[in-house]
Amino acid sequence: MRTLIFQSLFLSLLAFATHSAALNGTVTRVADGDTLWVRLEPSEPRPHPGGRRALKVRLQGIDAPERCQAWGPRAKAALEGRVLHRKVRLTSSATDEYHRSIATLELDGEDISAWMVGQGHAWSARFHRSAGAYAAHERAARNARRGLFADAGAVEPRLFRKVHGPCR
Repeated sequence: MRTLIFQSLFLSLLAFATHSAALNGTVTRVADGDTLWVRLEPSEPRPHPGGRRALKVRLQGIDAPERCQAWGPRAKAALEGRVLHRKVRLTSSATDEYHRSIATLELDGEDISAWMVGQGHAWSARFHRSAGAYAAHERAARNARRGLFADAGAVEPRLFRKVHGPCR
């Protein structure tokens, strides 16, 4: 009986965790190369208690340089130049420990995370032994020496944070 209860609970949590919501809105602010704010269209459901219309979004599958790290300001500028004040579609699948929606972001059908990595403004986020969803884009950018991949000394943000901590 206990096993059945745990299995039911696990399947319920799995269904909840994999549920994704597609929303439309306009990018109002870019914090850095992988975090931005999207103001939802009035017709979209309110994702937050209290009815806030803007979502803080962390782009899924990438890791861009920190604001205080080399290439950080360029990554932010690239993302701003591409999406700021533009209508986008986001598909959120989770929320992180900083209360950001983890989401894929599309502009005119183009995956912005793929664009950021392909242009050399971010790394494909690694998870355990996986090279990440955008590994092929990263390989192409490295081979072409695009963006931060032209710098042999470029440091992945996860390693930068281990040494320097978060930007203040």
